[in-house]
Amino acid sequence: MAERMLKFVGTPQAMPAKRPAAARRHDFQEIYSAYARDKASEQAARCSQCGVPFCQIHCPLGNNIPDWLKLTSEGRLEEAYELSSATNNFPEICGRICPQDRLCEGNCVIEKGFESVTIGSVEKYITDTAWEQGWVKPITPRRERAESVGIVGAGPAGLAAAEQLRRKGYQVAIYDRYDRVGGLLIYGIPNFKLEKEIVQRREKLLRDSKVTFHLECEVGRDVTLEQLRARHAAVLIATGVYKARDIAAPGVGLPGIAPALDYLTASNRAGLGETVAAQESGVLDAKGKHVVVIGGGDTAMDCVRTAVRQGAKSVKCLYRRDRANMPGSQREVKHAEEEGVEFVWLTAPQTFLGKDRVSHVRSVRIHLGMPDATGRQRPQEIPDSHVNIEADLVLKALGFDPEDLPAMFAAPDLGVTGWGTLRIDWKNMMTSLDGVFAAGDIVRGASLVVWAVRDGRDAAERIHSYLLGKSTAAARIAAE
Repeated sequence: MAERMLKFVGTPQAMPAKRPAAARRHDFQEIYSAYARDKASEQAARCSQCGVPFCQIHCPLGNNIPDWLKLTSEGRLEEAYELSSATNNFPEICGRICPQDRLCEGNCVIEKGFESVTIGSVEKYITDTAWEQGWVKPITPRRERAESVGIVGAGPAGLAAAEQLRRKGYQVAIYDRYDRVGGLLIYGIPNFKLEKEIVQRREKLLRDSKVTFHLECEVGRDVTLEQLRARHAAVLIATGVYKARDIAAPGVGLPGIAPALDYLTASNRAGLGETVAAQESGVLDAKGKHVVVIGGGDTAMDCVRTAVRQGAKSVKCLYRRDRANMPGSQREVKHAEEEGVEFVWLTAPQTFLGKDRVSHVRSVRIHLGMPDATGRQRPQEIPDSHVNIEADLVLKALGFDPEDLPAMFAAPDLGVTGWGTLRIDWKNMMTSLDGVFAAGDIVRGASLVVWAVRDGRDAAERIHSYLLGKSTAAARIAAE
């Protein structure tokens, strides 16, 4: 064991080969190559096999990271895949898009000095190998159950729940208002982070597992929530949150100012081979433009890096805090800087200037003052520090809020919190409506894909318990 593991003291950290910025800024291909088998084994062997694995504790899914790293180091990849997929429905997706620097890798006990184990890259390698070798099989439940479950939303929470419920033998139907499966995995995340084939093969796997999809079917328009409740033994709402937060500033309605998700969706649809009018006309195309992105999260990073690839004349990211307080992945910030993005820290937009369309963002410098109720330093404007930044396209990446689901679903009894998210009983994940559950961003607010997967898995367990309880009660009544 000691010979195989603990190699961090003599083996340096090595990520998979990264394509040069000068090359990758001109296309949407993934920026990292795959590990060679020997290299993946070597990097996995750097795991210290510590008694208290903080990497696992700080993974929302509680992945058995040290165990599948050990198996990888020993060349036992099929076993490593089985262990990895036991706690994660989409390990190859999380390996690509999770902010490992804030989660597992950021909490690796050997991080300081020796640099952390490259957990995400090994996770991606294990599952990509599993797909190549045919180890990933459609679900075949031990026995089929008569009860069906309807899931609203084909994003990561809904898909994870569908897979877990199908494993237990339930009949599963997923309803989604869009024309493709995946939610933000398809429309919100660019190809250079997650190629769409990766999501589409998961869709095929679920279809082959006899999960039924009803696409371009919007609850409240094409079917009511009450109809779904009558049709299924239980319903899970996993719609995510898509309503873009706005800026209360003069000129915000000028042409040339757009929500980040509209821009990313147009780019992703074009990448999928569609003709997108907003992009064809140049409205949501950065080519030849001075682009300013407002925000500091992962969506902002997706926007700036997409704008570079579309041929923007310049790309700036305005964020009102400093680099240390940025919510997005620091690894993504580094990639963006390598590709030519300029970060303007401690700066906030105050006014948008222009006549027929936006021409400049009038910004103000920020000083971080005393911490607020959340513990973060409060941004304060510095008097007389205004600067006009040239902009032909401004993208607002300020986060997302829930839509008014009770109104959309024509379900006024569907309870919501003060933030507009669905209110659930956290013990059973049920909403105010009997048999209607909720999971993912629509419950916790805009968050990470890995948290959506965790919530989807938890919801599947709660639904299973609920349906078992109902069948037991029905059997008891019949016996009496």
